[in-house]
Amino acid sequence: MRFRFGTFIAIAAASLLVACDPSSTPPSAGTPPPSPAQPQAASTPVPANPLQRLAIPQHGIYTGAYIDWGDKEDTVTLEAIEKFETMVGKHQAIVASSSYWGEQSFPDDNLRLITRHGSVPLVFWSPWDKPYVEGRGPDKYSLTSIIAGEHDAYIDMWAEKARAFGSPLIVSFANEMNGEWFPWSGKLYGGSTPIPGSKPVHFQGPETFKKAYRHVVDRVRAKGATNVQWVLHLMNYSLPQEGWNLAAEYYPGPDYCDWLGFSLYGAQFADDDWTQFFPLLDWPYEELRRIDATKPVMVCEWAVGEFPTLGSKSDWLRDAFRLFKSPKYPNIKACVYWHERWENDDGRYSNLHVNSTPDALESYRQGVADPTYLDHPIVEPTK
Repeated sequence: MRFRFGTFIAIAAASLLVACDPSSTPPSAGTPPPSPAQPQAASTPVPANPLQRLAIPQHGIYTGAYIDWGDKEDTVTLEAIEKFETMVGKHQAIVASSSYWGEQSFPDDNLRLITRHGSVPLVFWSPWDKPYVEGRGPDKYSLTSIIAGEHDAYIDMWAEKARAFGSPLIVSFANEMNGEWFPWSGKLYGGSTPIPGSKPVHFQGPETFKKAYRHVVDRVRAKGATNVQWVLHLMNYSLPQEGWNLAAEYYPGPDYCDWLGFSLYGAQFADDDWTQFFPLLDWPYEELRRIDATKPVMVCEWAVGEFPTLGSKSDWLRDAFRLFKSPKYPNIKACVYWHERWENDDGRYSNLHVNSTPDALESYRQGVADPTYLDHPIVEPTK
């Protein structure tokens, strides 16, 4: 989901440029990796047992998108998906949307529509109450209330419907918790306060998040929803950028996430500094690799605005597709573009659309056309 505190990314990235020299990046492979066998798309709305899950491709990277679904990020339509795919020249293996706890519902229609289309849904499942406004503190669906079991009935309902859905489903629960804009931010739950007696020292903010995350995952799994895969979805650079708030502090353990993921944004606002793509990807990727080198990595959101006076969006997009597939980043197995445009309070627009200009669209089309970027999901029975 979009985030309105974009300036810090460029500042944080610039501080690490010395350690992230773009000249050291290996060039992308001249020949794409071997194509996998013809992938089997998730094609039935309610598959027979056993339940299905998304397979991690041996070769290639799933391509996907969030497609400007409106204020609640959940108005999924087949027309919008097909229009986007026609525009970029490629079917989407993953289609993203949101499910807010304040709605107290399960997005069954959205998920079935996406699955019938031959894509896998990625759901940003956010413990957030109305109004969905960033920068507020904890609300009715606070991490502590989740840990206390106050929302178990809702979690169980969601889990039962996910199990009945049966097809592959990726869930990003409480994303970007290492930032400070959402009400589940670790900063808002004790932040850097040490846990008494913990060795090595753990901190209240991240530990509270991990308890809530594990509580949710445990309850969903208890209902038999093994078709759900979990992605730990961080921001690529933490804010505040302090040791207690780094990605490793939020890792709930290998049994609680199937993917490691992060959001990666370039300039989103006219007053932002322009940062090239490489430092936005390189250090965060290595940070996740140090946490668990066995997990596939998903770029859960990535995008940049159209600001010609700051830099070239066309070049930025071209670099993205070149670097995602670089041998330097073998764990990247999915990348989901955030295709959105909105008006800011000052009347200026943030246009992250891939077609913000003809040049930007051409760069996107050329990049995603590479057969490395897989256009259909590969599914397998759950284990």
